[in-house]
Amino acid sequence: MISYGKTDIGMCRNMNQDCIFFSDKSIGNLPNLYIVADGMGGHQAGDYASAHAVSWFVEYVRDCDYVNPITIIKTGIAKVNDRLYQMSAEHSELRGMGTTFVAAVIVGNKLYVANVGDSRMYVVGDDIRQITLDHSLVEELIRTGQLERRKVRFHPEKNIITRALGTAREAVPDFFEVELKDNEKLLLCSDGLTNMIEDDEIAMIINRNPHMDKCCEELIERANYYGGKDNIGVVVVKQTVNEV
Repeated sequence: MISYGKTDIGMCRNMNQDCIFFSDKSIGNLPNLYIVADGMGGHQAGDYASAHAVSWFVEYVRDCDYVNPITIIKTGIAKVNDRLYQMSAEHSELRGMGTTFVAAVIVGNKLYVANVGDSRMYVVGDDIRQITLDHSLVEELIRTGQLERRKVRFHPEKNIITRALGTAREAVPDFFEVELKDNEKLLLCSDGLTNMIEDDEIAMIINRNPHMDKCCEELIERANYYGGKDNIGVVVVKQTVNEV
């Protein structure tokens, strides 16, 4: 595995509330780990939520005795949510904070993913596949047939999310298990990227860049070129596995 990640404040924000983590080496009983979190809340609250969600989760994974990757991720998310919710209740300056969270681990040729909120995981090969489903108002409207997907980008309520870490006593993540093919690449990202760039262009940028650092830099550069209306967080992973 070869990975790289980067965040950027964008062109319109005065604070970067996106936080990432990427490791191609083992963290506890996980052989690798990749995370993107997009904080929300007034002033320092969103920054606190995303940064601490990532650091607390990594800390939990390092010390965790479980072996099954889904169990590790599920219990880690629950622990992080508990701590964020408690801090929000105890400190007025953090009240109402929350964060999206998408985490992934590759075990052999299996990709295990969990997400809460609208930060996404994609698999990019011959085509681009969005693995996660957004926990957002517009996604609910699409699922119920009230909105066409092609109209999402310009919907006035596209940034309203329906799930986040730290905003309720219980976090409800979705889990995905994907069989990977040889030479596919992975992208974890915040909506600061996907609200600015169409999926097809994202795939083109990822596929034409053999170096993950250059890939991240170009993705962020293009998001800012199109307006950079939000913070941008990206982690790109290149892996080679044998097809089964």
